[in-house]
Amino acid sequence: MRSAGIVPAAIVPAAIDESPRAHERPPALALRLAVAKAEAVAPVHPGAFILAADTVVACGRRAFGKGEDDATARRFLALLSGRRHRVHTGLCAIAPDGRRRTRTVTTVVRFKRLTAAEIAAYLATDEWRDKAGAYAIQGRAGQFVRAINGSPSNVVGLPLYETIALLVGLGFPHP
Repeated sequence: MRSAGIVPAAIVPAAIDESPRAHERPPALALRLAVAKAEAVAPVHPGAFILAADTVVACGRRAFGKGEDDATARRFLALLSGRRHRVHTGLCAIAPDGRRRTRTVTTVVRFKRLTAAEIAAYLATDEWRDKAGAYAIQGRAGQFVRAINGSPSNVVGLPLYETIALLVGLGFPHP
């Protein structure tokens, strides 16, 4: 957001259950979590613009959350190795008058085939912690990326173009 000239007045984590539901597809999961976060925060900040997002990395119908430990992160990276995967970000914006808009943005990322040594070296950086799919493309994992189709900012954090369009569409003052 800062790179787009927007400095949030507050960043408030929402305490919600982020567990996927049975048979829930990754794009639907990302959007549901973004909406739940926005709805949890909005009552605490009446009259404010609220923006919430959630990102899910998916390989097929399998959703990868955040790498919680070394074993999970190793498994995620091994599954992403040599394959294309999708990064889905659900966005939910709520205007001060209560109007709400949502959007899901999907970017396709293709990883090179990773060796066990490359995965081990990456895990040793701890850069993967608290990252969807257990990698940070803006860091050392950028060397694993063969191709990106879609919004690069979606893979790094927020899809900026779509986020700004969503907010401006609700009347957010942005030059």
